[in-house]
Amino acid sequence: MLHEMLTREIGRSGIKASAIGLGTWAIGGWMWGGTDESRSIDAIRASIDAGVSLIDTAPAYGQGLAEEIVGKAIAGRRDEVVLATKCGLVWHTQKGNHFFDYDGKPVHRYLGRDAIVYEVEQSLKRLGTDYIDHYITHWQDPTTPVEETMEALELLKSQGKIRSIGASNTSADDVSAYVAAGQLDAIQEEYSMVKRDIETTLVPFCLENRVSVLSYSSLALGLLTGKIGPDRVFSGDDQRKDNPRFSLENRQKVARLMEAIDPIAGAHGATKAQVVIAWTLQQPGITFSLCGARSPEQAVENAEAGRLRLLEAELETISKAAEVHLTQLAA
Repeated sequence: MLHEMLTREIGRSGIKASAIGLGTWAIGGWMWGGTDESRSIDAIRASIDAGVSLIDTAPAYGQGLAEEIVGKAIAGRRDEVVLATKCGLVWHTQKGNHFFDYDGKPVHRYLGRDAIVYEVEQSLKRLGTDYIDHYITHWQDPTTPVEETMEALELLKSQGKIRSIGASNTSADDVSAYVAAGQLDAIQEEYSMVKRDIETTLVPFCLENRVSVLSYSSLALGLLTGKIGPDRVFSGDDQRKDNPRFSLENRQKVARLMEAIDPIAGAHGATKAQVVIAWTLQQPGITFSLCGARSPEQAVENAEAGRLRLLEAELETISKAAEVHLTQLAA
């Protein structure tokens, strides 16, 4: 039986959003073998039609491309969407901490006040909106005090340009510094059955301080969809090609986990990927699950996971199977 789409609040912001969010890293094309704009726009619109309100993007996804595509897709539907984007990975200045090169251009981690004030205007323009619901520091900048970053974000909030504040790719020290400096509403971190370290490092503090957790890579870049079998071949600039997590041995272990999930999926008339996402959302302290989609079909499949409620016994069966099959997984 399918329920209403699960909705939850982002921290203490008063902003409610669907527990399933659409992540748009792949839509930017970078590290995902290019992008197809019209198909991406269709995927975003299909997500919204299926009850997903949370859309997560970032300037770094294709250097503005993902934001522009999101902007086109939500034109005329802005009020149906809780829009999250990010700041702190910059290519307009050499300040901060060099992170990587993109198309021969250096990209720095920089969260100084001057850059944040500049970046938000660029994002608003690309997204075709005058406010961002949830503004997130994408990667942390060791050269700028968190107090300065938070002061800039609180200023944007008082101006109505952003409505809530988040931080991504953080350490426990980062999170407590943010909480001490102002109102941090959410963190965004990688979390899945194959990567659960935040359960002990970050989640307890977040639960205590009413900070939401937006988990990304719930399906571990597709590893946990049940669709990437031992015989799959990765080509081109697909980042999974040389990723040890996608080794043949790992995929065989995941296939065994999927055998345990199969009957539960069958009982709910759901796909294995939907069960994995639903399990993620029912873990303590995990508030939202960001799922990537590059086609309308994927978008709708992910959205349906937000209508799925697993029983206690089912959650336990899955957790036990994950423990048995995934503990020795190569990262």
